[in-house]
Amino acid sequence: MSEPHRERRGSDSRHAVVIGGGMAGMLATAALSQYVDKVTVVERDSLPAGPEPRKGLPQARHVHLLWSGGARAMEALLPGVTDRWLMAGARRIPLPTGLVSLQAQGWLRRFPEMQFVIACSRDLLDWIVRRDVMALPGVTVLERTELLGLEGDAGRVAGVRVHAPGGTEEVLTADLVVDTSGRGSRAVAWLGALGVPEAHEEEVDSGLAYASRVFRAPGGTHDFPVVNVQADARQPVPGRTTTIVPIEDGRWLVTLSGTRGGQPTDAAGEFESFARGVRHPVVAELIAHAEPLTDVFVSHSTINRRRFFEKIQAWPDGFLALGDSVATYNPVYGHGLSVAAQGALALRDILAAHDLAAHGLAHRIQRAVARPVSTAWDLATGQDILYPDAVGKQPAITSRLLRRYVDRLILTATGRPLVAKALFDVMTLSAPITTLVKPEVVTAVVRGPLKKPLDGPPLTEKELAAVVQGPSGAAG
Repeated sequence: MSEPHRERRGSDSRHAVVIGGGMAGMLATAALSQYVDKVTVVERDSLPAGPEPRKGLPQARHVHLLWSGGARAMEALLPGVTDRWLMAGARRIPLPTGLVSLQAQGWLRRFPEMQFVIACSRDLLDWIVRRDVMALPGVTVLERTELLGLEGDAGRVAGVRVHAPGGTEEVLTADLVVDTSGRGSRAVAWLGALGVPEAHEEEVDSGLAYASRVFRAPGGTHDFPVVNVQADARQPVPGRTTTIVPIEDGRWLVTLSGTRGGQPTDAAGEFESFARGVRHPVVAELIAHAEPLTDVFVSHSTINRRRFFEKIQAWPDGFLALGDSVATYNPVYGHGLSVAAQGALALRDILAAHDLAAHGLAHRIQRAVARPVSTAWDLATGQDILYPDAVGKQPAITSRLLRRYVDRLILTATGRPLVAKALFDVMTLSAPITTLVKPEVVTAVVRGPLKKPLDGPPLTEKELAAVVQGPSGAAG
């Protein structure tokens, strides 16, 4: 093996290395680019030049929601990115106005806007961000480059060792290394090789699998709502869900999911029948009038897994982890993108107030990253552990008591705007989970919903008529 090439830099320049060129990596790069002279992104695959599938992201074919809490964070990192998504075909859908959703306690009403969601394909979402970030000054992306390990010691990470496309091994020295390599991150092993203590890990696995298919949306449905039927985890049966998300180019992305013992398959002939067998058949009834454009794609990468890096007291300077490298969640809840964005924003804000070389800075950032992680983790695992045959740590008695309160809160949200707003503020990661126990919210939950439960999906006559007519405008 040839001797590694060691990068030479001026002593006064600042250099950061980002491991992974996915969404979390690009957002971290955007944050870093404001405070360092150079950011080098190390990416093992080739990145697509447009809104196309990325090799390292097989789950991109499924529904990805960018909640308003994440969208605002991305907008802060890349001003104007929301408009660029919309110009490329994405939609900004108000919540719950543009949402037809059956929760465990009933149908949510379509109250005036409280939060919002950006709806489009994951390929489009990533491409706009990637294009913006790669155009920033000082940003270099090393594609087809494999990370071999970290340089430094248990006290400070000083760079990375990589295997370049030409077959040579190189060392990139850096003032800060950020791991955003995703679910397959080897950060624990990399740090362990330097003598850093291993982080505590937790997993909650509901055994969920999900299947997706793209349809041509019926004509006249350009402003159609997101439609979603959630499972009731309190029932002793596998949890099954269905979701329609309108995406660019007049298409619907439809995702089905099922926990252990009730998973969907990749059989096209079973797709609609699965959707018809959930708690309400509304999604099946809607796609019955839509033309399929793709095969059915299935994924099983849905385990909730968290590494508690922030609790390592002897955390090395010069290294931190963001995004799925820290925690992954059941994608049914749609929180991964928003958590990554808020973690990158925390990185930017702390760098704005502290010198990059300050001792303990990386640990400070890692603790800040843990805050949005904790909210998403509590929301996802608190639900997933309830499903039959779920694997993971069972909640404490206090958590079970809190769950009864949350059940009533969701019931109240179906008919009381104040509680619905608190629920959407938390669900979209726009407010901390403590919002659900504010005095005015607790009082409203005790009183219960103002309105009677809806007896069916709150679709308008215009929305139903557009679907039934079919894509050509003739009666279907």
